[in-house]
Amino acid sequence: MTVLVYFKANLGLSKVATEIVTYAKKIGEQVIVLTNGEADANTLAQYGNYGASKVLWDADTNTTDNQVLSRLIGSIAEQEGAKTIIFTHDNIAKAVAPRLSVKLRAGLVSGAVDLPNSEGLVKVNVFSGKANGFVKVSTENKIITLLPNSIQPEVTSTNCPVEAIKTDSGESAIKVLTTKKPEGEIPLPEAEIVVSGGRGLKGPENWGIVENLAKALGAATACSRPVADIGWRPHHEHVGQTGVAIRPNLYIAAGISGAIQHLAGVNGSKVLVVINTDPEAPFFKAADYGVIGDVFEVLPRLTEAIEKFKASSN
Repeated sequence: MTVLVYFKANLGLSKVATEIVTYAKKIGEQVIVLTNGEADANTLAQYGNYGASKVLWDADTNTTDNQVLSRLIGSIAEQEGAKTIIFTHDNIAKAVAPRLSVKLRAGLVSGAVDLPNSEGLVKVNVFSGKANGFVKVSTENKIITLLPNSIQPEVTSTNCPVEAIKTDSGESAIKVLTTKKPEGEIPLPEAEIVVSGGRGLKGPENWGIVENLAKALGAATACSRPVADIGWRPHHEHVGQTGVAIRPNLYIAAGISGAIQHLAGVNGSKVLVVINTDPEAPFFKAADYGVIGDVFEVLPRLTEAIEKFKASSN
């Protein structure tokens, strides 16, 4: 069985992309990667290390227009005889996968968190991560979007040629006036560790203690929605149901009460650590570890302890 994997070329050799290539390799015999936009051919070839048989690269179609991408991916899937298409569960997939589902008459599993079981059932999160459901697709064509950090990338070392292709996917209905890239060294969806702050930080001038801890841990920084709305932090750092949904291995919430909307975007984290002065904060009910204390005391001491540990280990 041939499986087609799609991601935007600007991801480079990213963790989320290696995850879906690994996922595809586990369910199919041949894995074809389709990508578009600016990229480096040598970087794309490295996806062979995770199971890709070949990479099809359309450098000229540098767009996020879901209509254009639907036509591009659909035409390549039909051309290559791929009956299954895998996406990472990001904003592009949320827009493109349903269109492709209709175009290809394909059953869609949105937000898978595991491989299909022996009965062909795919596990998904439902009710904002409060429960799990199982979906079975009976159509010949299938589309799966995989939630980040649901599967560990595996190295297989397959020979992987990169083929430059040109496709006629039509005109884009969207005109891009300007592009602003998120700041920060580690993109939130890629981060293994995230340190997040809320209104308990009392002001943007105090964010240094969050950034210091993140630096010591090699983590990304994030914030709750009120913090972004007030303007203390940029909106691309807002995590939650109405912001970026993340699934890191470790999520540290400092000064965040844990409203249900925030929890919905982070409850897929492997380990949740909550630091708050209020012992009744809702976040403590979901936390794996809780610290009842002042973030202005706990975070600097935690940062100091981590730096001492790292220094002693070197």
